[in-house]
Amino acid sequence: MTEAPSPAKIPKVGFVSLGCPKNLTDSELILTQLSAEGYQTAKTFEGADLVIVNTCGFIDDAVKESLDTIGDALAENGKVIVTGCLGARSGDGGGNFVQQMHPSVLAVTGPQATQDVMDAVHRNLPKPHDPFIDLVPGAFGEAGIKLTPRHYAYLKISEGCNHRCTFCIIPSMRGDLVSRPIGDVLKEAKALFEGGVKELLVISQDTSAYGVDVKYRTGFWDGKPVKTRLLELVQSLGAMAAPYGAWVRLHYVYPYPSVDEIIPLMAEGLVLPYLDVPFQHSHPDVLKRMKRPASGEKNLERIQRWREACPDIVIRSTFIAGFPGETEEEFQHLLDFMREAQIDRAGCFAYSDVTGAEANNLPGMLPLEEREARRARFMAVAEEVSVAKLQRRVGATMQVLVDHAPAMGRKGGVGRSYADAPEIDGNVHLLPPEKISKQLKVGEFTKARIVAVQGHDLVAQPI
Repeated sequence: MTEAPSPAKIPKVGFVSLGCPKNLTDSELILTQLSAEGYQTAKTFEGADLVIVNTCGFIDDAVKESLDTIGDALAENGKVIVTGCLGARSGDGGGNFVQQMHPSVLAVTGPQATQDVMDAVHRNLPKPHDPFIDLVPGAFGEAGIKLTPRHYAYLKISEGCNHRCTFCIIPSMRGDLVSRPIGDVLKEAKALFEGGVKELLVISQDTSAYGVDVKYRTGFWDGKPVKTRLLELVQSLGAMAAPYGAWVRLHYVYPYPSVDEIIPLMAEGLVLPYLDVPFQHSHPDVLKRMKRPASGEKNLERIQRWREACPDIVIRSTFIAGFPGETEEEFQHLLDFMREAQIDRAGCFAYSDVTGAEANNLPGMLPLEEREARRARFMAVAEEVSVAKLQRRVGATMQVLVDHAPAMGRKGGVGRSYADAPEIDGNVHLLPPEKISKQLKVGEFTKARIVAVQGHDLVAQPI
């Protein structure tokens, strides 16, 4: 039986969020609920009454990081609740993987399980008072607590995925596609804009498929009917962002033909001309082995059409090098695609034979050293393309969202252009303003003239 904390002692929960932005939004939901119920967050494991670890289980390195973090929390605190993708993974003999590795954890849940996590917290650390969501400190009203800096936030529009890509185990952890009602999504977006958010990053496992599961059902927002579909969502978010002068950025957009409808909205300035499209490879045979959706699309032609319709568009993508059975010729096809497609920003993983991935059973598994070597070769080409594209920006004037500006920017600061998503792309290093009266403020926009390229980043003079 757990003793209830004395009235003078407010229960404290330590929290670690690992993995992708989709995991981060799950963490935000849990923290909002904890705060609403009167729990405080602790800055250290030792200073907490218990610790929650939100895990990632996508690739082997992420699994190791999650298990190490759980181990650290157990060693330093002893009372640990585990949630997230790794929590959904089965171990040997059908048991729970995390509990087999760390038998002393208090509870384990899968992803998007806020209520299960809260039930485990209540069992081990009784809540101090009843929830009042409007009393949550640091929250954005309807949107709750955000773990990002106050001027940008992630907006999750759906959960799960209907695809069964052979390299991916996410559907086994997060399930099939479940789209959020469009009215709820737009209500959260409005609360974020009203709370001062200047950049809204739209995320999901498959943003293009938004609404497929509900057959694009008509919902309601502000008394008007709106279809649960990406096109209408983007139109609504763009119109909503305009009075606040805010950006809307789209992530994880599969290259379905429906995406073509979004490009004109980018050209009009309704949303940022930035598309995060996970192509994963270019060779049709590799894409077939990957069971990629839209693998038959002629992606080079698509990209060319997008650039004709919206010349300012920036395309970011992720790729896998060393997929089982990948020949040198197929890999060379990918390098040629990178050069021809002129992908602005690219990330690459060496194939990770994570437990449960169907691709592990394919013939032709490459040695790890070869997978890593191909990843390095890919990144060399990707950097060559990216830096050449950045060079063309020298002399241009761009709008920059300021992320960091000590002393009101008197010594300069750091920001991002429309071409740079936080954490994954480059930065714009802002020089000290030439005018003494010019100030840089975090969360506000400034115009800046690009004067140089520095690796993956730009250097700019505020004007």
